[in-house]
Amino acid sequence: MKNLIKFLIFVLLVSAGISALYDYRLKHGGLNFLAAASPSPEKYTLPTTTTVDPKEVVGLENLNRERRTLVSSILPSVVSIKTSKKVARRRSDALDPGEFYNRNPRQYRNPDEDAMVQNSLGSGVVVSAEGHIITNNHVVDQVDDIEVQLSDGRTKKAKLVGADARVDLAVLKVDEPGLKPLKFGDSDAMQAGDFVIAIGNPFGFEETVTDGIISSKGRPNRVDGYGEYLQTNAAINPGNSGGPLVNLRGEIIGINTAIYTRSGGSEGIGFAIPSNTVHTALESLLQNGRIIRGYLGILSRNAAPASREVVGVTVDDVVPNSPADDAQMKKGDVIRKFNGREVKTFQELSSLVAQAELNKKVDVEVTRNGKTVKLTAEIREAPTDYSTARVNPRPSPTPRIPKTPQTPSEPDEQNDEAGVLGSIDVGELTQDMARRLDLPKSVRGVLVTKVTDDEGELRTGDVIEEVNQQPVSSVAEYKKIVSSLDPNETQVLSVCRHRTRSFVVLRPK
Repeated sequence: MKNLIKFLIFVLLVSAGISALYDYRLKHGGLNFLAAASPSPEKYTLPTTTTVDPKEVVGLENLNRERRTLVSSILPSVVSIKTSKKVARRRSDALDPGEFYNRNPRQYRNPDEDAMVQNSLGSGVVVSAEGHIITNNHVVDQVDDIEVQLSDGRTKKAKLVGADARVDLAVLKVDEPGLKPLKFGDSDAMQAGDFVIAIGNPFGFEETVTDGIISSKGRPNRVDGYGEYLQTNAAINPGNSGGPLVNLRGEIIGINTAIYTRSGGSEGIGFAIPSNTVHTALESLLQNGRIIRGYLGILSRNAAPASREVVGVTVDDVVPNSPADDAQMKKGDVIRKFNGREVKTFQELSSLVAQAELNKKVDVEVTRNGKTVKLTAEIREAPTDYSTARVNPRPSPTPRIPKTPQTPSEPDEQNDEAGVLGSIDVGELTQDMARRLDLPKSVRGVLVTKVTDDEGELRTGDVIEEVNQQPVSSVAEYKKIVSSLDPNETQVLSVCRHRTRSFVVLRPK
């Protein structure tokens, strides 16, 4: 009992001592004794001035402010476009090729219907006070519902006013007063090196701003034989399609539409439809419900590379009863100028002819037998069945020596001669497969069914639309073109993957 009492007294004394010590430390320096093992605070002094003299970078500061002003004035005119469509639900557990290529498919199943809703993203730009919006045709092609998200976050239902698959443009309209349209600039006045800004909705990140320069002009448009592309290094990714490419005056000078990519994302090579082409197409769609193109009526190719003194487009044939025929244009003429504008390539000429005012006479300057001849042609609307052909010089196929039929162990001679394309198997693109791959309605080409070698850039399920700018619409046509190619040369393929179009370059190993 005595021991217990002693123990209790000891506990009370210890408790009283700790309590007294606690009160003392609280009044004389806090509780630092509890953290005696912690290191003492480090002494530090943060800089209060910059190492750069602000007076030396006044120009950069002004440039930064001007860029902010430019971007803030453009953003209200750029919209995000969200589309949806119902597609049949397949009861198979196999992987849908569309799901394979669309890494973020955003698909939702409807329990009440044997279908699912598939959503896609794109961009657009307001171009009229009445609410007209320009975007790419492949953004809104074959969809059931179109919704536009404005810069302030509001969403509006959009109506499709008109579209053209060849130029890859579509016009939407939303009933919303007070929208701020952007003005069209002169894309012809742009030069390589000019600064530009791209704004859009890449991967669903609205109002993304990237900048760069015009890398080149006059890149062949592999879809529309009547136009060309502007090339830019401003970052363009899936979802940027239909968004504007803007100059430093805040004017639209292009509509972003395609990229060259190995990874599926931006690699610094993007393409935009020039604003002059877009402007003409917009007015034609709004006034006529369709794009009306002028035509000259020639089959032509660029002047032979060996003739460096001769700049222009060589006439290989003249369509009977065409404007060119009426103007007495002849085979072998080299078109140097059209309507006062110098032409260097077939695409330049095609673009100028397509945009020329109909039923109006224009001057055409040609070189004939070394002499300059001035002709006058009255441009008319292109017939619905008319297609301007570009004749590309093709090497003659190497004569083949008849052989006995191959045995299963023998190599395929056709593949050996095809070079880098010999490792690619293709099949016909059926309507069912196009639907399963969720391809734009305008896509024509052959389906890649197998890639033997590891090309890296080409995948099973891709659709080859062109080989070296030569359109292909069937396996037979593809094989005919491949058989005429030099297997030791680089080949450029125009490829559609899901709803993204790009160029694939295959080089001999």
